[in-house]
Amino acid sequence: MNQKNQLNPFRTGTEQAGTLVEIEQSRAIQEVQAAMVIAKKFPRDEAVAMDRILKTCTRTALADKAMYAFPRGKELVTGPSIRLAEAIAQNWGNIQFGIRELEQVEGNSTVEAFAWDLETNTRQAKVFQVAHIRSTRNGNKKLTDPRDIYEMTANQGARRLRSCILGVIPGDVIDVAVRQCEITLASNSGTTEEAMKKVIEHFAKVCVTPEMIEKRLGHNIAATTQTEIVNLRKIYRSLRDNMAKVEDFFGPGAGKPEVDIPVGKSETAVSDSTQEASPTYAEIAKYLNDASTANEADEAATFIGEIKDEKQRQELIDLYDKCRSEIDNNE
Repeated sequence: MNQKNQLNPFRTGTEQAGTLVEIEQSRAIQEVQAAMVIAKKFPRDEAVAMDRILKTCTRTALADKAMYAFPRGKELVTGPSIRLAEAIAQNWGNIQFGIRELEQVEGNSTVEAFAWDLETNTRQAKVFQVAHIRSTRNGNKKLTDPRDIYEMTANQGARRLRSCILGVIPGDVIDVAVRQCEITLASNSGTTEEAMKKVIEHFAKVCVTPEMIEKRLGHNIAATTQTEIVNLRKIYRSLRDNMAKVEDFFGPGAGKPEVDIPVGKSETAVSDSTQEASPTYAEIAKYLNDASTANEADEAATFIGEIKDEKQRQELIDLYDKCRSEIDNNE
């Protein structure tokens, strides 16, 4: 169809929509063909790519986010995180990967995660459904804000994307990158005492106490080894990214309390009288200020509507917007 017909104002909406779809499909095909031609013309040098990956894994900031862990029976299963998978793919070269929403119907999104090695034409793709619902302490909450829906699909898609990327990159490349990250963490963590202090501070954010850590380790914190510290970091990363629950690692009953214990009240008194009560203005504000991830901020925000005072409610909304902005900028 020529340009003149495309711009004809008297053509029906259906015909114009069909033309736009054809144009978009043609453009996408041309982009893929061009990418494959370039990949064949400029193939990766595997030795150089491996050097880039190893150099990237010497960065402490990446190494600290490189691994996750989750319990399977009595064993602790560990593996490369989505952040490490993305870093490896970027440095391996000639790989396209990402997450895209295929359709959104009746409170559900159909999403595809994919990774494609343009040189070998090896492709991994996973299509899955994401319900527009977030589980909170007060039950399930239906999502209507487009930003909330986007974040939900992105969080759900990250795990599938990780699997797709690892499916197209040689396993030995992954293993070497993981080993380099472990070496980086061990060599840059300072003394064992200093490293353990930081680990305890991180775990405090998810309400894991030193006593709970000692129970899992089976010995006093002072006797912790570098290998155990690395494993604890993996566990914290999994908890922070909601890949596992606190009780999965530290036993039933462990985890974040429903409300903070007010000053001057005993833990028993709170358990008997206020544990089932809704959080107060001060408690919600504290949750928001302490939030380190988008999920934590969103969960705290679900309680804002229960505050009766309109001025306090607006202050919490403003605080939530500020917290989310800071979290999004840090990510």
